[in-house]
Amino acid sequence: MRAYLPAYELISPARLSEALDLLANQPGFWQPFAGGTDLMVLLEAGKLAHKNYLNIWNLDELRGIEATLEHITLGALTTYTDVQSNPILQQEFPMLCQAASETGGLAIQNRGTLGGNIVNASPAADSPPALLAYDAELELVSTNGARWVPYQGFHTGYKQLIMRSDELLIRIRLPRTTSGLHQYYRKVGTRKAQAISKVCLAATARMRDQTIQDLRLAYGSIAPIPLRCVKTESGLRGAGLGDDTIAKAKTELAREIAPIDDIRSTRNYRLRVSLNLLEDFLRQLRADQVKR
Repeated sequence: MRAYLPAYELISPARLSEALDLLANQPGFWQPFAGGTDLMVLLEAGKLAHKNYLNIWNLDELRGIEATLEHITLGALTTYTDVQSNPILQQEFPMLCQAASETGGLAIQNRGTLGGNIVNASPAADSPPALLAYDAELELVSTNGARWVPYQGFHTGYKQLIMRSDELLIRIRLPRTTSGLHQYYRKVGTRKAQAISKVCLAATARMRDQTIQDLRLAYGSIAPIPLRCVKTESGLRGAGLGDDTIAKAKTELAREIAPIDDIRSTRNYRLRVSLNLLEDFLRQLRADQVKR
């Protein structure tokens, strides 16, 4: 059954301060609406209970990509096309660019936003694993002020966030510490293009003297939230890259994760693919060390 669109109200504030005042004065009444690539599908199908929307697409304060020596900061309305075309992101953050390139088709990439991908809180979203692996931070703002929070821990459950109803996500900040970092991004779906992921892995590693100095393992589509596998990471730090290490890492990962069954895939398939992706990452890491 399709929705009767005139039954919905959407307003477009001209400035960020106006949007924040509305969120503060009517808590929970207004649902922020950015690119709309997810919300419009549900809205047009009549599957959104919410009927009052706050259009933030025209807020200049949520746009732009800025770089300092320490960070690159992206406005929440940065589109997937913007991500792919930025030279710093291309060179230093290729996993994020790859995630952007594998999100929907060109129309979605031109309209969909990085902030929307985060706040929509789908565990199958393409950019969150890369953002987790890069140790991203988020700036949340309300009429009471702004605060920076780690992206790790931002999702507390399925579609649940630490962000309050009076807050907006306005910026995403990435530390420019990727020099010498090994990066791996792999999305597994039903097909190679325009598919929702069944399993996604974004992984980074820093090596020293043939051992793993540090690493990040971030999975999508295997849990109610994008998931950092901190126990498996801990077991790999300080280890070499022999077959025994790889086998132990897979055993630890199998204990740490509990993949889900849903309409797109099964728990058993997701578990097997998750283990295979971890092994592929570690073997590629070892092969790169041999070349050196």
